[in-house]
Amino acid sequence: MAEPLGALGIILVLLVVGGAVFADLIASADPNKIAPRDRFLSPSIDHLMGTDQLGRDLFARVLHGGRIALSVALFATAASLAVGIVLGLIAGYGPRWLDNIMILVFDALKSFPTVMLALALVTLFGPSLTAVVVVVVLVNVPGYARIIRTQTLALKSAEFVTAAQSMGAGAGRILRVHVLPNVIGPLLILASMDIPVVIAIEAGMSFLGLGVRPPTPSWGAILNDGFTAIRDTPWIAVAGGLPIILTTLGFTFLGEALRDVFDPRLKGRG
Repeated sequence: MAEPLGALGIILVLLVVGGAVFADLIASADPNKIAPRDRFLSPSIDHLMGTDQLGRDLFARVLHGGRIALSVALFATAASLAVGIVLGLIAGYGPRWLDNIMILVFDALKSFPTVMLALALVTLFGPSLTAVVVVVVLVNVPGYARIIRTQTLALKSAEFVTAAQSMGAGAGRILRVHVLPNVIGPLLILASMDIPVVIAIEAGMSFLGLGVRPPTPSWGAILNDGFTAIRDTPWIAVAGGLPIILTTLGFTFLGEALRDVFDPRLKGRG
């Protein structure tokens, strides 16, 4: 069952990524062009997903919104991984007192609700993509760091680490050469499954007006536009929600397939 789902995940991810990368070629319409006469047009050959309240082509806006969603997701996830790995290695390999302090910081950050954290940052710095990225990093880093910390603690007393210490290897070399390669695999799988979560955070913040600023296309902004007129023009909400669903399914199935490949013991579970 895992292999067909993995293949489906790859196909969905490729469709989403391909649509974002080649948005200008696939959709010839300008995603920000306002055409009052064409407002609220239903899906047709000319407008595959219809138009919104300003007459903008929804298909073009969905494709270009994919660029925003994937850019934020990939950059924020990579930044979260980098920071989480560094902090997790330090916490796991460092002295006990430092580990306790860092665990306290991780738990404090994890305790903040995402929405409240987003509201606080937007109040301080204003709505922007930077605020979205910072929120994602602050939300994800504690989880990644704790995973790396736990695995580092387990490897700290391993024979090959002890042998490297006896040969005079420094802490930096031990962490880089002996510990990191053994703990990074599961985290990469987890990160691939967290990408749709990041996309959902970006869409949620944009839906609330805390993310990208108009007229920049965003799946969350499209959902917000569709929510106000969902009874009369449901295709706008569908255009905003469908790519989020497909992206979530794609990266989730892909992550499950990668998990089965890197850890065959888990195959068939769940």
